[in-house]
Amino acid sequence: MSSFNKVILMGNLTRDPELRSTPGGAQVTEITLAVNDVYTDKQGNRQERTDFIYVTFWGKQAETLTRWKKKGDPLLIEGRLRVDQWDDKETGKKRSALKVQGIGFTFLGRGGGGDGGGGGGGGRSGQGKGGSSRAPARDDGPPEGSYDERYATDLPPGGEEPPF
Repeated sequence: MSSFNKVILMGNLTRDPELRSTPGGAQVTEITLAVNDVYTDKQGNRQERTDFIYVTFWGKQAETLTRWKKKGDPLLIEGRLRVDQWDDKETGKKRSALKVQGIGFTFLGRGGGGDGGGGGGGGRSGQGKGGSSRAPARDDGPPEGSYDERYATDLPPGGEEPPF
């Protein structure tokens, strides 16, 4: 029997990504994405709910996210669902959590403007004329558009100007 496991989410980072290394030297970052859901309840009232989704990225993707993204930034991610299982140290019971293994991402515009506007919506607002995926969202970040392995490997080491 065939199977298919793919998730696409758009939301805002709840904290600054932090790059860690495994004992084997692999780079990893675990982010939390706040995803807003607006719906109408049975009484016809508008309701809003925020879900917090845990996403793990590895390697160059982890490095790129930690370098260019910060708390509050919008992000579109693509990934696979997976279940983490562990034993609770306090109770000794088996625990599990559904998480997302990130396989790609798209940087979204930060919107700009003064009045805040809310979280997670309007992902294309930061693109320049023609929607070029290589146009920078701001002068202090990477270009918008899909994650590009060539871009990640061309990043200069710390503190230098972005390569665009």
